[in-house]
Amino acid sequence: MANINHKPSKYMLNLLHVLPAFANEENKIINVIVEVSTGSLNKYEIITESGQLKLDRVGYSSMAYPFTYGAIPTTWDLDNDPLDVEILSVTEPLVPGSLVEARIIGAMKFMDGGEVDDKIIAVLANDKRVEHIKSYKDLGEHFQMETKYYWENYKALKKPGTGAVGEFLDADEGMEIIRESQERYDNVYRPKFEA
Repeated sequence: MANINHKPSKYMLNLLHVLPAFANEENKIINVIVEVSTGSLNKYEIITESGQLKLDRVGYSSMAYPFTYGAIPTTWDLDNDPLDVEILSVTEPLVPGSLVEARIIGAMKFMDGGEVDDKIIAVLANDKRVEHIKSYKDLGEHFQMETKYYWENYKALKKPGTGAVGEFLDADEGMEIIRESQERYDNVYRPKFEA
C-alpha cells in the first residue's frame, strides 16, 4: 500500500499538491501522476485545482503517444502547468490517474507555441526490465528521432509549426529542471491556494 505523509481526511486529496516531486532524490526517483498511457490518442490532463482527470482533447491525427505521459507533483513549469514527464519502455498500459515512481534518465527542451514546456524523460523505477537504462542515450538514436518527430508534429493538423524540440539533456540536468520547477511552485503557485 502506498502511504503519504498526510493525516487522514474524509475528502479526496489532490496529489498534485500533497506529494513531493521526489520519491527518492538521491536515486533520481520521482512521483508521477499518469495522464496518458502509451498508444493513446486521448489527451487527458489533471485539473490542477481539483485533481480530477479531464479529457482535454482527442488527438488531431492518428499519431498516438509513443510513451506514457504524466505530471510531477509540486512542480510548476513556465507554461503554467505541472512539469511533464515521458515514461519510456512501459510494457503494460498504466491507468490514467494512477501514481507511479519513475527514475529520471534525461530531459528534453521543448517550446510549444512559444512557451517553454520542457519534458523529463524517465523509466519506471520498479521494473527490472529497464534497470539497465541509465541515460536517454541507452534508448538509442531512434528514440530521439521518434520523440522529436512526435512533439514537432502532434499538433500539425491543428496548429502547424507550433512545436520545436531543442536539445536532449542528461539526468542531472533533468534534476535541475525539476528543482527549478519546485522553486517556481513554491514561489508562484503555492501562494495562490494558501491565501
